[in-house]
Amino acid sequence: MQMRDAIATVMRHENLSFADTHEVMRQIMTGEASDSQIAGFLVGMAMKGETAEEISAAAQVMRELMKPVRLDAENVVDIVGTGGDGANLFNVSTAASFVVAAGGAHVAKHGNRGVSSSSGSADLFAVAGIHLDLDAAQVARCIEQVGVGFMFAPNHHPAMRYAVGPRREMGVRTLFNILGPLTNPAGAPNQVLGVYSPHLVPLMADVLRRLGSHHVMVVYAEDGLDEVSLAAPTHVAELKDGEIHEYTIHPEMFGIESQSLDTLRVQSAEDSLRLVEQSLVGEGPAADIVALNAGAAMYVSGVSDTLKEGVAMAQDAQDSKLPLEKLRELAHFTRVFQQ
Repeated sequence: MQMRDAIATVMRHENLSFADTHEVMRQIMTGEASDSQIAGFLVGMAMKGETAEEISAAAQVMRELMKPVRLDAENVVDIVGTGGDGANLFNVSTAASFVVAAGGAHVAKHGNRGVSSSSGSADLFAVAGIHLDLDAAQVARCIEQVGVGFMFAPNHHPAMRYAVGPRREMGVRTLFNILGPLTNPAGAPNQVLGVYSPHLVPLMADVLRRLGSHHVMVVYAEDGLDEVSLAAPTHVAELKDGEIHEYTIHPEMFGIESQSLDTLRVQSAEDSLRLVEQSLVGEGPAADIVALNAGAAMYVSGVSDTLKEGVAMAQDAQDSKLPLEKLRELAHFTRVFQQ
C-alpha cells in the first residue's frame, strides 16, 4: 500500500490490515515517506483510533529494524510507562527496577529522556553516574551480571530518526507514543506497562498478546498515573499464557495505606534521584509506591507466585538495602566500560 492510499483510508476512519500497516510503517522507518506524509498518516491514525492489529504491525516493523540485545538470563522483565501522565513524579519505574534486581529477576529497562516529566529514565541514570552510551553486548552484561541494564532507545532504534522531525513539529500524541514500550530490544517477554489512558489498558494487553508476550500487567490508575498508584485504585489487564483478565487493585490490598502523591513530585532529575535512593532503602511514601510497582514486576517475572507475594518480596528487598547497592553497582559497572 502506498502512503497516499493509507492516508486516504484512515482519513475515512477505515482500519488498515496488518499487512498494509506493516508496509506503511516500513516506508516510514526506512526513509521512503516524506515528512508531510508521515504527519498526515499519524494524524489520520490518531483521529480514527489505532486498532490492536495496526499497533502490533507497527511494533513488528520497529522490532525488525532495531538493534537487539541478546540475553542469557531467566526471569527477564521490563518496567515501563508510555509517559504523558503529567504527574511529574520521581522515576518510580526506574527505582522499582533496582528492587526487582535485588529480588532475583533480570530487568531489561528500555527508555528515553523525559517526555512529560522532569525526569525520564535516561535523565535519572545520567545524574546517578550510570553511562548510557553502551553497545548491545555491554548492556547484556549489565543485565546478566548486575541484574539490571538500561537500553537507551536512540541507541537501539536508529530507524526512528525518520519520524523525529514530524513528531516534534506536530507536538501531539501519536502512534509512536505507545510503540516504545512495545519494542524492548532485549525482547523481554514479561512486562509491567503503564499507560496514559484507560482505553489503552485492554488494547495494549491485546497487542502484547499478538506480539507473543508471556506475562504482562498493563496498568492505569484512576488518578491518571501510568503506573500502580499509591493514591487511587489502579486498573489492570493481566496477560498470562495467552489469556487476558481485567481487575482493579488498591494499596490496602497489600497492607499499604493510600497516601497523597504531593511529596513525590519533582522538578529535576536530581530531585528524583534523592527520592529514588530513599525508596531503595524503604524510607517514606516513595518506598511504598516503589514496592507496589516492583511487586508487580516480581510477579510477572516469575520470581513470585502472586502479586501480594511480589509486593512483600519487594519490601523485604528494600529493608535489606540491597537495591541501593544495585544502583551503585550498575554505575560502577558502566564506568568500567568507559575506560
